[in-house]
Amino acid sequence: MVENEIDILLKRILDVTGISSQADLAKELGINRSGITHARNKNKIPEKWIVKLYRRFKLNPEWMETGVGSVFLNTDSGYDIAYKQIPKVAARLSAGTGSFECDQQICEYLSFQSSWLARKGSAASMVAMEVFGNSMEPVIREGDTVLIDQSQNNIIAGAIYAVGVEDTILVKRLEKHPDKLVLSSDNKEFAPIYLDAPSLSKVRILGRVIWSCREYR
Repeated sequence: MVENEIDILLKRILDVTGISSQADLAKELGINRSGITHARNKNKIPEKWIVKLYRRFKLNPEWMETGVGSVFLNTDSGYDIAYKQIPKVAARLSAGTGSFECDQQICEYLSFQSSWLARKGSAASMVAMEVFGNSMEPVIREGDTVLIDQSQNNIIAGAIYAVGVEDTILVKRLEKHPDKLVLSSDNKEFAPIYLDAPSLSKVRILGRVIWSCREYR
């Protein structure tokens, strides 16, 4: 079966802009979700979509339609690269004994290249948080900011996750066993945390840590 050309075009646009779904694309375009379905049925993208995507992301219309040429149009100052803002929330992740600061108020936004976010996961599900405590040193230090993709909550052994245990938020490496969950620290001074089956009902995998940064003072 030959793939619908509009599906190829939509995937191309989603990948480079970091928009996570066709529903989110419809929101960016200011149209109903049914508008995407209508375009797919006709196998043709409306010209006004091309104009809106150019204005919003500076995408090259020729590239959008054909996949040929520069992704972004050249301007006097060089290539305009699309960026997406990710919220940083006031809640802090604990790399020690735990944080009870679970206020979800947005304190600032961090800008990331949309195409980079698209390769990492779902930009619409990402949030940045600050870490305190030293149990994940040297990989993650106190004061670092981490980027969490909340759509990635299936456990990959050894990956780093934000984990809610009752009212506590932790950042740990996870490993799932048949009858327990192991939360490990990179700092060997901290013993692993073993959560048995009865305790798992109190655990929430908030998302996978996909990036971290450090501000030197």
